[in-house]
Amino acid sequence: MFKRVRNRFLRITLILIYFVILFTCAVQINFLGLFGSSPTKKEILLPSLNVSSELFTADSVLIGRYYKQDRDPVPYDSISKNVINALIATEDVRFFKHQGVDFIGLFAGVVSTLKGDDRGASTITQQLAKNLYRTRYKDSQGLLGKIPGVGIVVTKYKEWMTAFKLESKYSKEEILTMYLNTVSFSNNAYGIKSASVRYFDKMPSDLTVNEAAVLVGMLKGTTLYNPIRNPKNALQRRNTVLWQMQKEGYISAEENKKFAADSLGLDLNNQEQRNSNDSYLRTAVEKWLEKWAEENEIDIYTSGLKIYTTIDSRMQKIAEDAVNSKMNELQRRLDNVWRNQDPWRDKEGNVIPNFLEDQAKKLPVFTYHMEKYKDEAKVFEELNVKKEMEVFTWDGMEKVNYSSMDSLRHYISMLNTGVMAMNPYNGEIKVWVGGINHDFYKFDHVNQAKRQPGSTFKPFAYAAALDAGKAPCDKYEDKPVKIEFVNNKGEHEIWEPKNADWTFSHRQLSLRHAMARSLNSVTAQITEEVGWDKVVEMAHKVGIESKLESVPSVGLGSNEVTVFEMVRAYGTFMNQGKKTEPILVSRIEDKDGKVIAEFKTEQKQVMSPENAWLMTYMLRGTMEESGGTSQALWEWDLFDDENQIGGKTGTSSDYVDGWYMGVTKDLITGVWVGCDEQSIHFNSSVNGEGSKTALPIYAVFMEELYKHPELGVTLGKFPEPTVEISKSYNCPGPRIRVESRGSGSDSTANEESSEIPTLTLPEVIREEETENN
Repeated sequence: MFKRVRNRFLRITLILIYFVILFTCAVQINFLGLFGSSPTKKEILLPSLNVSSELFTADSVLIGRYYKQDRDPVPYDSISKNVINALIATEDVRFFKHQGVDFIGLFAGVVSTLKGDDRGASTITQQLAKNLYRTRYKDSQGLLGKIPGVGIVVTKYKEWMTAFKLESKYSKEEILTMYLNTVSFSNNAYGIKSASVRYFDKMPSDLTVNEAAVLVGMLKGTTLYNPIRNPKNALQRRNTVLWQMQKEGYISAEENKKFAADSLGLDLNNQEQRNSNDSYLRTAVEKWLEKWAEENEIDIYTSGLKIYTTIDSRMQKIAEDAVNSKMNELQRRLDNVWRNQDPWRDKEGNVIPNFLEDQAKKLPVFTYHMEKYKDEAKVFEELNVKKEMEVFTWDGMEKVNYSSMDSLRHYISMLNTGVMAMNPYNGEIKVWVGGINHDFYKFDHVNQAKRQPGSTFKPFAYAAALDAGKAPCDKYEDKPVKIEFVNNKGEHEIWEPKNADWTFSHRQLSLRHAMARSLNSVTAQITEEVGWDKVVEMAHKVGIESKLESVPSVGLGSNEVTVFEMVRAYGTFMNQGKKTEPILVSRIEDKDGKVIAEFKTEQKQVMSPENAWLMTYMLRGTMEESGGTSQALWEWDLFDDENQIGGKTGTSSDYVDGWYMGVTKDLITGVWVGCDEQSIHFNSSVNGEGSKTALPIYAVFMEELYKHPELGVTLGKFPEPTVEISKSYNCPGPRIRVESRGSGSDSTANEESSEIPTLTLPEVIREEETENN
């Protein structure tokens, strides 16, 4: 065909054009897999970005992000003109004149390269094509990409074609916007907004000439010109950008001189960066959404979602402040108990030998040094070398001269906590405090830590008793109990539980009064009567999912559970016997603001409304009955307007765990306090009972919360029963005179009884809490 064209120049030209067309088609369709993939028409029209998802509280406060690349796109009119000018002056001065590929600039770049001047020839549009479609990654390469020299030619040609496609579909402003929203600025900042916030704590619309020059200067090499890691290089590169801006007429020589004399002006203490850090709540939501994301084939790290939790930021802050104030006090108390002594003790109170060394062997630093020295003695010698460091304390980060072993001792001896609060009717979790500091303690003490709940588990035994037909007024004697049983190994055992004070009054007490005083003797009797299997069954029905060993002591909290489970289970009592699944996320919006998922609680009737209401009545008994274990709450301003609170303290053996479960008409709250290492704990009831550790946190939280009725938790009585109560419950009990701090009048919790002498408030508070010790 070409032979018919006699003009040699024309013939060669036609051959070249034909070859270009053929080559372009082959590249476009990836002929025989030689050239690798190219973006489709749909991908050109709808380029996908890895956009970070944002996590909000119910009241729209940003509390975190999920991202592989921390990216938050902004529109063109939200980007400072200084950024646009700096970018064009430095990266592509003919940007508004070419159609994606600058052949004049390409020729100039070749000449410059031959002269030894390293000058780039890629346009902004080409760079965008590379960023959007990963043209230089292996998955975009074909068989020819494996041939040295040939691969880069094919890749470059594909970038040209993609650049032409982009220019044909988008305006120059749109291309600039896409480019600035996709480019990396190091330190996990992708896009101009993340970068401007990360380095200067301001929105991209507010960037000055100097700040814009710093960021644009990084594009030549994000590591080499990183203003945090290499400030000298960044300063030099910024001044080069300023000179380019002067050369292109964007700034004057005088302005250039003035700007070049300034420092980098970094501001790294931005709130948004802190908010994007990991947290207990962020990790909990991530876990909570795991199944949903898998079922819907959505990657929360790249989809630009807006995830709204059920958490109320104001209630969360109140809870965190309560934790900070009381945990500081509790830590000082624990430190005083073991001052100048090793706190790690066995059941007999003896120091556990080599405890700290055994803990050190679990650390990555120990493994690292063992690989280096191959000698354990040498490793411990290294770990005992003192050096300056900062450690977390309740008074802030403290500079100390510690060895690694000193640091381990410091952190392992700190008390931790878990706090969760939930609306029992709709399951919305309003507060989630997973621990004292996520930077140093990653383990979440709300839904990961399983600990013995002590007497907070007893209500499940009493609920099983009600389910078996018993009533709150049924009488039991506080007496020694001896239970013979066969254990899981087929061995005969005898269990003789003791009350916390190791005494028995031999009085006849109602079930309500016995639960209020947390008597182990009565709990053991009703557990034996209804069957410990039934106690386990009831606990599982109302919300405990952990495996429970069916033994006579089950009602005393001998198994391990989480705060999350306990809050869910207590919520069943308040919600008329309907087990309510806690929800942590209310809705999810896509990057365009469209709601793509909404979450509501699931409820199931698991006990009768009558027995559920009676359980809330019995929980109130810990405040209203003589010697009730919640009566330390009278020390706080919680009882105006005839407010009612029910609850249960819990203390595991040897004061390892302190618990408080608080119930009001609006909120169920669980609090746990203890050390992660269970061999470190208080050594007496004076300091270690749940009424001394967990209850004060609850009290401080509720006292402050009641000052803010706009948050939906208000003073008031428990709801009246919605069904007929056939069982006797308003049984006579000891009379307690207490002064209402709000009104100055006396109130009477129960009618006077001749069985037990009338107690005044100070006597009630001083009475020993009866726990599973």
